[in-house]
Amino acid sequence: MLIKLTQAHIIGTVLAYLIGICLVPLVIAFSKKEGLVDLPNARKIHTTPISRIGGVAIWASTILTFLCLVLLSYYPYGKLLSGILLGSSLMFLLGLVDDVYNLNAKFKLFIQIAITTIVYLLGVQINTLPFFGGIELGLWSYPLTLMWVVGISNALNFIDGVDGLAGSVVTVGAVSIAVIASAMSPGNLIVSLIGFILAGSMLAFLTYNFNPAKIFMGDSGALFSGFLLSTMSITGIMQSATLAVVLPIIILAVPIIDLTYVSLLRISRKTSPFVADKEHIHHRLLQAGFSQKATVLILTSAAILAGALAALIMGSGAGKQYLFTILGLVLVMLALNLRTRK
Repeated sequence: MLIKLTQAHIIGTVLAYLIGICLVPLVIAFSKKEGLVDLPNARKIHTTPISRIGGVAIWASTILTFLCLVLLSYYPYGKLLSGILLGSSLMFLLGLVDDVYNLNAKFKLFIQIAITTIVYLLGVQINTLPFFGGIELGLWSYPLTLMWVVGISNALNFIDGVDGLAGSVVTVGAVSIAVIASAMSPGNLIVSLIGFILAGSMLAFLTYNFNPAKIFMGDSGALFSGFLLSTMSITGIMQSATLAVVLPIIILAVPIIDLTYVSLLRISRKTSPFVADKEHIHHRLLQAGFSQKATVLILTSAAILAGALAALIMGSGAGKQYLFTILGLVLVMLALNLRTRK
């Protein structure tokens, strides 16, 4: 019997989690054996070497789950979906190479632009702004799409500095986009499905990433997740001709604010925006005396409130769906957090 796409949301989340929960320990063991670990230094918080290629498990569980659902239901053909899956996989590979060989920041940016250009040509584009009756972007479509995709991809990489933070923000963002995409008229159930699959994969990763972390997502996981969130928001929400186009900015407010704040601060100090430092919002909270767990709780709560605001703007139906979904998500995340204390 063919599985319906609406049923696939739940099955996809659970299946991605189960696959991920099996893969993460294998990735941890492999990375320790091969020396692919993140070493402590003056800028970093952890004090022991920790696996830095968690993105392998996140990417593999996401893609494998999607392929399983394709076999159970149908293949949703389309250039937009191909662009999302191809581009996110290329971003993952770029991040993985960087995790292993530590690539030059400007070279990474160049490759990110190239990947985004490929995806743009496959149809993942911001073409219209809803203001003044609808503004066709024309030639401005490409640079705006480029700024959004590359910006969000790197924003998730920027906030990956405290155990469980980036994974929690990605999970909340994925669920928020998935709920709103399904509430659109017409609903984009494919984007919604990918969002729930990503959330399931990230929950499996968080099982081992909450403080004290046993694995980091690395650039591979951060770029993959950020790229998925940015492109899902375009295809699932931003291609609407309504004011819903601004909802992804609200949903992803936490990483966007952090990226903007840090970049402007570095530029004002006449340093490169690509040079890492300890000026991120999570660093500020730690310096103010908050623990890692409290910092994650504060910023994740902010992400949840941002998602709730976006859902309420979308409509009461989306708001109710978001409320029930996020309550379940919070309970699962609390259970996973408690598990790490044992």
